[in-house]
Amino acid sequence: MGSCGIFSVNVKERDVIAAALPVQDHWLPMSNLDLLLPPLDVGVFFCYKRSLPQEESVNMIKKSLAQALAPYYPLAGEIVQNNYGEPELLCNNRGVDFIHARADMELKKIDFYNPDDSVERKLVPLKKRGVLCVQVTELSCGGLVIGCTFDHRVADAYSINMFITAWAEISQSKQIPSLPCFRRSMLNPRRPSILNTFYNTLFVPLSSLPPPRSYSPYNPLISHIYYIEANDINLLQSNSSSNGNPNKSKLVSFIAFLWKIIAECDDGFNTCKIGVVVDGRERLNKVNFDKLSLSNTNSFLMQNYFGNVLSIPYGEANSEELKELPLSGVADMVHKFVSPIMTEEHFRGLIDWVELQRPEPAVARIYTKMEENDGEAVVVSSGQRFPVENIDFGWGKPHFGSYHFPWGGQTGYVMPMPSTKKNGDWIVYMHMLQKHLDLVETKGKKVFKPLTPSYLDF
Repeated sequence: MGSCGIFSVNVKERDVIAAALPVQDHWLPMSNLDLLLPPLDVGVFFCYKRSLPQEESVNMIKKSLAQALAPYYPLAGEIVQNNYGEPELLCNNRGVDFIHARADMELKKIDFYNPDDSVERKLVPLKKRGVLCVQVTELSCGGLVIGCTFDHRVADAYSINMFITAWAEISQSKQIPSLPCFRRSMLNPRRPSILNTFYNTLFVPLSSLPPPRSYSPYNPLISHIYYIEANDINLLQSNSSSNGNPNKSKLVSFIAFLWKIIAECDDGFNTCKIGVVVDGRERLNKVNFDKLSLSNTNSFLMQNYFGNVLSIPYGEANSEELKELPLSGVADMVHKFVSPIMTEEHFRGLIDWVELQRPEPAVARIYTKMEENDGEAVVVSSGQRFPVENIDFGWGKPHFGSYHFPWGGQTGYVMPMPSTKKNGDWIVYMHMLQKHLDLVETKGKKVFKPLTPSYLDF
């Protein structure tokens, strides 16, 4: 590919960036939906072919970060445990660890197809403390990479997008369009909470998990990044909506196609599972403002809420059935297990379910293996709102950006995002077992194409 993942990164400076405005120390509880997240870190990075003189660019980034942390002050805090052993945010403005680094590498030679070699702990930093860590890496070609690592218990992808977009706008001396909302009462449980055993099928208390099987072989997951051309996405959508079936979304069509691929795995398991991350903001559109007695309610719409508002439904099916069904039939199956989640009642009920479990922590069932013969699983999250085009700090838009989430479990993770080409293509980050990636590159090779510098026009 004419690219390389083998290069070293040298740290020029380490700093701690605090919010530009003083913050009164206070506690911010996690919402019940935050409590469903284990302590995982999520990475994201943006690549620029050119910037200002690099020291000037770094100083602009540091200054605007301090300013952005004023409205997004929880990101400058730290997570501690309360008396019940649950995580809470201590908003004490301890600051964000900031790394200024340099790599003797040109952007056009970096192998983004293999981010485990080229991105992990090189361009996206390892977060050792706090909620957020930022690294700015100068490249020998004059390019620049901005990498961030967040604690997932504090923010989902929607929230991360909000913050990074605001940070870039502040760097250009623009007014951010809306302030983030941290009002946890928007996600309070009902009184009394309503018990619905349906949630036992989607989430499980940690105490119910079987003990780790030390004798089971551990196969590490591997990260690759692909691109899918717009015409292939459209063809998937057309095929998934055939035979008189209602028109399916591009994402549902993609999920169905991926499900059929991993079902081809001849690994001794009879079933195959796929999960979908669903954002509940559009379902929990507004809170009851009469009870809040607020004059300016626009700032408290769910679209401004910062935190986790996620549920993860999943489907499990016989592998042979998945292989035999047409794509439209599998898309119907995806629609069937996702559609009941797309309601306000689902998210209100999930909040209640967590309340009735507390302080016992719980986790999404798709991430667990309850039985030794449980089939392998993959979770798909939608990054279609990934705001690559908006992350301009003052020297131009990124030429490439992606999430990076090698989370360390045994469940695969897939994130499709829009291409910076703005032509309808997708960039797809995949973190999966090698056997599944092998199928992606054989059974799905006409759709999934390894990401290359030539595609990115570096």
